[in-house]
Amino acid sequence: MGKDTLIDAARTALAGEPRFGFVTRVITRPREAGGEAHQPMTAEAFAAARASGAFALHWHAHGLDYGIPAGLHDAIAAGRVMIVNLSRREIPLAEQVFERLAVIEITAPPALLAQRLAARGRESAAEIEARLAREAPLVVSRARHLRLVNDGPLPDMAGAFIAMIRAQAG
Repeated sequence: MGKDTLIDAARTALAGEPRFGFVTRVITRPREAGGEAHQPMTAEAFAAARASGAFALHWHAHGLDYGIPAGLHDAIAAGRVMIVNLSRREIPLAEQVFERLAVIEITAPPALLAQRLAARGRESAAEIEARLAREAPLVVSRARHLRLVNDGPLPDMAGAFIAMIRAQAG
């Protein structure tokens, strides 16, 4: 149960509250590859979309390209609170792009994180070890920063995550 599980639980819990929205990332990963619900895109289509300004934010990580659709700006301008799954390395850019930003860092003890990554089955043991070794520190300068250690039962962790979202929404 990682951050995608918590985001899915929050999406379900907050579905009846129109002020909240959840952004679906665009990823250069086939839909059938598993993992989070995402909009799949080929590398060529992604590059063209990026060049045309289709993304509010975009980055490359773990051999894939990730994009946050530019429509996010319209949703925020309409007064919605948007929940976005970002790479920690992209927080400084997000702080430049968005006037108001809260970062909820979802973390877990390294051994538990390795176990969860292995259970997903998308990376070898060596790839998981390398991924954990290169984990970038979270750098936040202007945004509100909260931290959730995701090491308990799903109902407790989802409840804590949802409470953090609601508290930041004001």
